[in-house]
Amino acid sequence: MRANKNYRLASHLWISFLFIIFSFIGCSNKSQPLVQKVLPKPVLNPYNLEVDGMSLVRDTIGTNETLSDILMPHKVSQQMINEIEKNALNIFPIRKFRAEDELFIYSKPDSINPVKYLVYVQDQINYIVFDLRKKINIYKKQKPVTVKEVTASGVIKNSLFQTLADKNIDERIAGKLADIYECEIDFFHIQQNDSFKVYYEQMFVDGNPVGCGKIKAACFNYHKENFYAFYFDKEKEGSYFDEKGNSLRRGFLKAPLKFSHITSRFSLNRFHPILHRNKAHLGTDFAAPTGTPIMTTGSGTVLEAGYTGGNGNYVKVKHSSNYTTQYLHMSRFAKGIHRGVSVKQGQVIGYVGMTGLATGPHVCYRFWKNGKQVDPMKEKYITLNPISKKNKHDFDLIRDEWMNKFSAVNRNQQVVYVNKTSSGSIPN
Repeated sequence: MRANKNYRLASHLWISFLFIIFSFIGCSNKSQPLVQKVLPKPVLNPYNLEVDGMSLVRDTIGTNETLSDILMPHKVSQQMINEIEKNALNIFPIRKFRAEDELFIYSKPDSINPVKYLVYVQDQINYIVFDLRKKINIYKKQKPVTVKEVTASGVIKNSLFQTLADKNIDERIAGKLADIYECEIDFFHIQQNDSFKVYYEQMFVDGNPVGCGKIKAACFNYHKENFYAFYFDKEKEGSYFDEKGNSLRRGFLKAPLKFSHITSRFSLNRFHPILHRNKAHLGTDFAAPTGTPIMTTGSGTVLEAGYTGGNGNYVKVKHSSNYTTQYLHMSRFAKGIHRGVSVKQGQVIGYVGMTGLATGPHVCYRFWKNGKQVDPMKEKYITLNPISKKNKHDFDLIRDEWMNKFSAVNRNQQVVYVNKTSSGSIPN
């Protein structure tokens, strides 16, 4: 009996001992972290390169930084750098690298030639790949572009730019509208309650808006009159036409600057601000910041490109036996502008300045008709290239389709995406 009691006591002690041992082991295991396999993060690769096992350095170009400054810290030899610069000359010269632009450098540090790719980012769409894996291969690429057709409208309250900004419409549309209507509408004299309706192409890269494509159709209500523009591409060159099939191009543009304002009009008796006496002012002054591009208002041949004390730097263009124009007080001439060169309507021939007798930056625009200086603002110019008879029926169908769409658009609606297509590049 005593032996059984001692046996039971020993058994209880042994069980308690085992319990303590296992409890200690259990607690010890809980205090140890679980060992997990850490997988390497995928390298950022927005350019669809073969970058498995590579590391990435994302950088921006510093002011006056050379290719040697960029690549030598990555153990690229000067000989290799010279070869890269030589190969790049006919594709994308290294001198075109701009400070603050972005670079992606992909490398394998344990290899003989560590840098495998250098990607130079021109903008949100365009980039240059320097493939250095085997032999040097340099090529230009574009990110995939998504094109969405957009309709937008607005009523002018302060300015066209402010209206576009307030309605989250791409502000680049203002420049495109100015190009289309440059013979019809003076955009500096847009008034409150003027309005617009427009269908255009908006480009997206990685979901972000990056630019505007073609305006397909527009209606601008300017000073209570509707000005229509319909893009039609079945003529020799795609262009814009009004509702009657007349080209929106005229013999002459309304002004030599896209955005400006008139500070002095054509006058036979104006008080001269520098000479301080009444004198005929046989031109129209358009004020704009120094450096603003000046366009020839019509196609023709440069008669003169020179300097005089009163006119400053000036260009004179002969358009036909009847018409000649002149542009005064330029800060400088555009590249290639000299006597005898042909120019096209809308071509930049110089830049706004205040050379000669001028109190501020502007261009004095002068206009001759049949050898006599006249006021260009009062001239009515012929329409160029109306829709041909063979294409008139097709144009009428397209025009009617757009007119029906315009009738359904509210004067002040928000941006609406009405269609979506894909493209590999920005349309012209």
